[in-house]
Amino acid sequence: MSLQIGIVGLPNVGKSTLFKALTKNPVEISNYPFCTIEPNVGVVKVPDERLLKLSEMSQTEKIVPAVVEFVDIAGIVKGASEGEGLGNKFLANIREVDAIAQVVRVFENSNITHVHNAINPVGDIEVINLELILADLETATKTQFRIEKEAKGNKKGADKQMEVIGKIKATLEAGKLANETPGLAEILKEEYGKLIVREMSLLTMKPFLYIFNVADVTEKLLPELESRKHIKLDIKIEEELIEMTQEEKVEMGLVSHIDDLTQAAYDLLGLQTFLTTGKIETRAWTIKKGATAPEAGAAIHTDFQEKFIRADVIAWDKLLEIGSWGKAKELGAVKTVGRDYVMTDGEVVEFKV
Repeated sequence: MSLQIGIVGLPNVGKSTLFKALTKNPVEISNYPFCTIEPNVGVVKVPDERLLKLSEMSQTEKIVPAVVEFVDIAGIVKGASEGEGLGNKFLANIREVDAIAQVVRVFENSNITHVHNAINPVGDIEVINLELILADLETATKTQFRIEKEAKGNKKGADKQMEVIGKIKATLEAGKLANETPGLAEILKEEYGKLIVREMSLLTMKPFLYIFNVADVTEKLLPELESRKHIKLDIKIEEELIEMTQEEKVEMGLVSHIDDLTQAAYDLLGLQTFLTTGKIETRAWTIKKGATAPEAGAAIHTDFQEKFIRADVIAWDKLLEIGSWGKAKELGAVKTVGRDYVMTDGEVVEFKV
């Protein structure tokens, strides 16, 4: 399962510095707006200590962690939806991502220019979200115009889709994100509702995570910020930690929190992992929470879902405690499950197809 998180925000809030800290890759970082024009894309490993422990047990040749792609997108400014700054150039770059991580500047530093010449994190969030909302309103209006013609022609499901578009437009016009539309869960259960939502690919329908760039991760946030799904990072410190040895980090008492972002992205998208282990490789596979055993098998190969017979599963820590897959089977600790079995995070699996 390929996952992409789009990193957005105003210019000079720390997006590219965060990207560098995440991926350990050098990118252009300058104290002026729009130093990021083309998006940087980096693949980041999902931290998972279980892999190393299982690989040691299996004497594995290779470890393959789950990964998340982060896309560093050009800074968005007020009026972007009408052509300001780089205009709508950012839209194509974030249209296909699975979730949006919005970097918000909370720290004070007179040496680093703020595009509005004032530190106002709540206001900054409103600016970014409004531009995304305005872009979505344009998309929804164009789609509504087309579906309205189809409804007049009595196309099956068009009237239901018109109703869905109307509800979403009302939410956007009220200045709210599309993912805040009342009754959205029910809309997405209906065939035509799900189809039209997917077709519009609205930016604000995606899950949002706020990354508050602070001078101290222990600092208390304003209630308006605290109530949002978020993590706090001192992004400049995270960048500096890349260059330090482990001894220097210990001596200075510095701890990285960068892995919190990858884990938060996983949680935001409702994901979990199952594991496979053997002599050749120990690997983490990404699946949705609530996935059945055949759906989990599809992460490896579509044949594993289509030709699924059964799966043998065991909790990773139980397997580690016993010491080997063979011994675990002898002791009856490995459970054989069928098509309806719902996977649990951290299970080690063997599929039978």
